[in-house]
Amino acid sequence: MLDWIENYIAAQKKALDTINPAAIPPLVATLREAHRAGRQIFICGNGGSAANASHFTTDLGKNSSEAMPSPFRVLSLNDNTSWITAIGNDYDYADVFLRQLKNYGQAGDVLIIISVSGNSPNLVKVLEWAKPKGLKTIALTGGKRGRAAEIADQVIVVEDTHYGRVEDVHMNILHMLCYAFVEREDARV
Repeated sequence: MLDWIENYIAAQKKALDTINPAAIPPLVATLREAHRAGRQIFICGNGGSAANASHFTTDLGKNSSEAMPSPFRVLSLNDNTSWITAIGNDYDYADVFLRQLKNYGQAGDVLIIISVSGNSPNLVKVLEWAKPKGLKTIALTGGKRGRAAEIADQVIVVEDTHYGRVEDVHMNILHMLCYAFVEREDARV
């Protein structure tokens, strides 16, 4: 068991080390520009990535907003269970994020999707709608990249395919995005 744990930790560190630190500041800039313009930030994912999306929304909406002159306008498209189940039941699960974003999304807003595979139909579909509508799109994916990495304006790939490791690194990235505003004055200006 100890060998397995040590190997798991080593693999987790290796996955984290695949992130290019230079890829993070442009994402911070995208969020800062959206904030300055009063635009909304939407985020979504499935399974563990849905939990990461909710966590990010809490951190950006609460912690990061406290450091700013005005709050971030951030919404996780995962957090309205009634709407998600109604859309999934009455239309198609592939539409659960798209049909919500159609009600809210406008040019200049930001859409962040989180997907280990990069091929989840509901995430690909919302990206395909958002990009031509003028939303700025960000994808966090795993090593398979998938269609999401081909569509999004900004992409960070965690070079691993293990769902747990990739989801953990995605949360590291999302925390960096939030804590940049909390801990760095230059991120806020």
